[in-house]
Amino acid sequence: MLTLAATGAVACASSSFAQALLDEKDPQAAALGYVADSAKADARKYPKHDNAQLCNGCALWQSKPTEAQGNCALFAGKQVSAKGWCSAWARKG
Repeated sequence: MLTLAATGAVACASSSFAQALLDEKDPQAAALGYVADSAKADARKYPKHDNAQLCNGCALWQSKPTEAQGNCALFAGKQVSAKGWCSAWARKG
């Protein structure tokens, strides 16, 4: 019984430290043109953008490719949308 209670306490503690989702209005995000939906990237400002360029396919993505949101090397402490995009996007591999 004690083990179960301790496990529950650890689960609650770890969930309280979950990272927030990056806000598109965050100064660093705005400077890089980050959008949570790649299809909404500013085509005039970023003419080389392609809707197939998604965060989860970027070399800077640090989470599993199947996760809906994950960590990016550029935005420490915040998670980005897997379907997002920014001007620092770089093909994996």
